[in-house]
Amino acid sequence: MNILVINAGSSSIKYQLIDMDREQVLAKGQADRIGIAGGNFKHKVEGRPDYKIDIQMKDHGEAVKLVLDTLTTGETAVIKSLSEISAVGHRVLHGGEKFSGSVIIDEKVIEAIEECCELGPLHNPHNLTGIHACEKLMPGVPQVAVFDTGFHQTMPDYAYLYALPYEYYEKYHIRRYGFHGTSHRYVSMRAAEMLGKKPEDLKIVTCHLGNGSSIAAVKGGKCYDTTMGLTPLEGIIMGTRCGSIDPAIVPLLMKKENLTPDEIDHIMNKKSGILGVSQTTSDNRDIEEGAKAGNKRYQLVESMIVHQLTKYIGGYAAAMGGVDAIVFAGGIGENNPQYRTRVAENLAFLGVKIDEELNAKAKRTSVEYDISAPDATVKMLVIPTNEEWMIAKDTMDLVSK
Repeated sequence: MNILVINAGSSSIKYQLIDMDREQVLAKGQADRIGIAGGNFKHKVEGRPDYKIDIQMKDHGEAVKLVLDTLTTGETAVIKSLSEISAVGHRVLHGGEKFSGSVIIDEKVIEAIEECCELGPLHNPHNLTGIHACEKLMPGVPQVAVFDTGFHQTMPDYAYLYALPYEYYEKYHIRRYGFHGTSHRYVSMRAAEMLGKKPEDLKIVTCHLGNGSSIAAVKGGKCYDTTMGLTPLEGIIMGTRCGSIDPAIVPLLMKKENLTPDEIDHIMNKKSGILGVSQTTSDNRDIEEGAKAGNKRYQLVESMIVHQLTKYIGGYAAAMGGVDAIVFAGGIGENNPQYRTRVAENLAFLGVKIDEELNAKAKRTSVEYDISAPDATVKMLVIPTNEEWMIAKDTMDLVSK
């Protein structure tokens, strides 16, 4: 069964075509700068030269058509016709409280996703655009929505509620939803398999660290708590997002700088985090190199990240009544050994201890590693996340039923 996975953003579409019978990625790529100048398209097939072109795409429908044409025609083709695509799986950011799992898309599901646009205004409308484009170009092909928020719907009310007047939860559904759920679900599942245990017997802290970062407490295979909240802004420091701050800072800065709500929102989402503190870059690879070269501000960024990782992991271990494994995933989680070293040293009191030789190997390899020392009582694992495979699996399971 071939599953097309679509991840539609505001001006981009990422895609993978996966043969689920062989668990093989047939092709993957990305359409960038949709609807704006400088559009480009990349298509990769293992064993072939990468295909790259500069091309203007007026909208997401045109971009999806380009993806489908590339998959089926000429030297870039990996299938003979669209009839070889059994279903399409879409990453959808926000499902609110309506969806605790993935669902086959119908009119009622589309209406529910539209209702959640208020909670995910930067993502849900573009996710819907990708769905509508596929509906038009692939009529009759089943489509599935896989929600970033779905995995976190098992959180207890005392973990997801904010201490605001309860009426705001009842009227506006203001609560913690959490994101990166597909990644947290995948790496916690893989962690259990690596440890040879059942998910329900484990307490795991999963750290998805990239330009957007979140941490989750996974107890018995289910999300117990997570760092992101109503939006992806809450939690740990990120590339351009501030993470959790004193809420009083918002009105104070608005008054001091004469800012509108949209302007302060832009500052917290696009000008803060690693970029805000460093003042020069949002890329952790730059931070890593600069810190080694002695840049004090970059060293400060690293120390802030390590401190917050330690605080959240330790807090979740306490909340779950213990921890069996800590998982690092995402671009930063997988590729920055020194963060793992420093966090392990800080959490040594829990029984965390790593093998530095294995830790050094687990960098830019796309390979799973158990980097724990033999005498560690809490495992530390490096697991490259695979959200696309998780989306494809959910899609296959639902369509097969």
